[in-house]
This record gives sequence, C-alpha cells and structure tokens, in this order.
Amino acid sequence: MTEQLRLMAVHAHPDDESSKGAATMAKYVSEGVDVLVVTCTGGERGSILNPKLQGDAYIEEHIHEVRKKEMDEAREILGVKQEWLGFVDSGLPEGDPLPPLPEGCFALEDDETAAGRLVAKVRAFRPQVITTYDENGGYPHPDHIKTHTISMIAFDGAADTERFPEAEFGPAWQPQKLYYNQGFNKPRTVALHEALLARGLESPYGEWLERWKEFERAERTLTTHVPCDDFFEIRDKALIAHATQIDPDGGWFRVPMDVQREVWPTEEYELAKSLVDTSLPESDLFAGIRDNA
Repeated sequence: MTEQLRLMAVHAHPDDESSKGAATMAKYVSEGVDVLVVTCTGGERGSILNPKLQGDAYIEEHIHEVRKKEMDEAREILGVKQEWLGFVDSGLPEGDPLPPLPEGCFALEDDETAAGRLVAKVRAFRPQVITTYDENGGYPHPDHIKTHTISMIAFDGAADTERFPEAEFGPAWQPQKLYYNQGFNKPRTVALHEALLARGLESPYGEWLERWKEFERAERTLTTHVPCDDFFEIRDKALIAHATQIDPDGGWFRVPMDVQREVWPTEEYELAKSLVDTSLPESDLFAGIRDNA
C-alpha cells in the first residue's frame, strides 16, 4: 500500500535536504513512497563555502539562480519532488552584538502568514508524515528556527479551517506524525569518531566533540532509527550537487563508506507529535500508519 504513503520534508535552504535525512528520503522513494521536499528560502544569503568556487564573480552575482540549479540536480538524484515556499534567506548574523536581520527576510515574516504558505502545501500534498527541525533549529540559524515554528503551526493548522479557511488554503488535512531531524547527534558522532581512531584513521569529529562540551548541548531523545545505509552514496551525490555549499574534499566525506555502514547504518529522528499509536523506538517513520494506509 506504499503508493498511498506520503512524506513531506520541510527545510530552510537548498542543501539542507541533502545533509539532513537524504538517505531516508531516497530509501522511501525506492519503496514507492511519495516524497516532497518543501524549501522555505532560496538560500540567497548563504556564503560560498566551497573554497574551489570562492571568488567566482558569476556565482556571487547570480547566487539565487545557481542555488536553484543545484537544488534541481539534488532533487533528481534523490528522486524526490521539491517545491519552494518563496521566502528570502535571512543569512546567519555574526558578531557581538549581533547585527539586525535584513528587512523582508524569512525570519522576520509573521508566523501565521508564513505558516499559511506551508499549510497550503500540506493540504495539497496530504502527507501522513512531516519532518522538520527542533525548536533550536538543529543549530541556531534564524531560518531553521523559523522553519520549526511554521512547521508546528502547519501540522495542526492544516486541519483547522477556521484558522486557515478552505477557500484560501484548500481542503483540510491532518498529518499523523511529525519528526525532528536529529542526524547530527552525539551518539553517532562518538561512535564514528571512536571507530576511526580504533582503525588508525584520522577523525574529523574531534573538534565537533570539543564544541559539544563547550556549548553543553542537551541530548535529544532519538526515538526513530531508520536503516538506510544502502542509500548513503545517493545522499553524498545529492550533497555534492550543492557545489557552492559543499567541498567534495571536505569533512563531510572523510569517513569511509564501509565504516559508516558497519558502525552507524541509520539516520535518526525525534518523534515530536503523533496521532497514531506507535511503539518506541521505531525503525520506520510510518510506524503505526502503514497498516491503515
């Protein structure tokens, strides 16, 4: 019955879909699940992080078009559908004190108004499952936090025709489960770090773990481990498609694939809302839904 299953992944910028839950999405696509990525902004204010492309005048002048093309390529690699919410990237403010956010950016949009656009997408696509970010945004980028906010509103609001009238936003729909992406979790990072050192290999995670101590990040509850190691290569190809953001020789790709598969063959999620009965821990985002599909 997988032709009736639909997964919506809500992300802040192009490239987020490939760094957070991409192997999971590719797995479900291979099983016939309908998967839609909703990208809130165009990533216009994202820095060019790939040193090989820094200083390229064309890319700097046409960053919006370049990132859209990268998203198109990643979408094809993952096999997902993808739609834009049409908001403008807020950028990542830096400094002490932090500068004000730019006028008209996503993070400054009215919550209800911004959520309305997502409600319309939810009602049109009718997903049983939505994935998004936790209240910290995964990391404290204003667009990631805003993505969390509007996702939470839309999960309930898509079924509320008084709050979001059917004439404007389409027929009501109630998703059944909402998850936070938690792929960058400490247990996974420690396991891979220790496995690399045990094999006499260099680990890219030493500094990560030191920063974890510095910021004293609270551990999240990992409720759901989706086995998807057969799709790690697809994940990496999709990530590399975002060439302005990802250095193919960088830290993302320093853990040998055989080590990843042996040590940590899953992607992790935190079940935040569920309207169906399920037993934790899970290995399937559709646990409790498949039998009723």
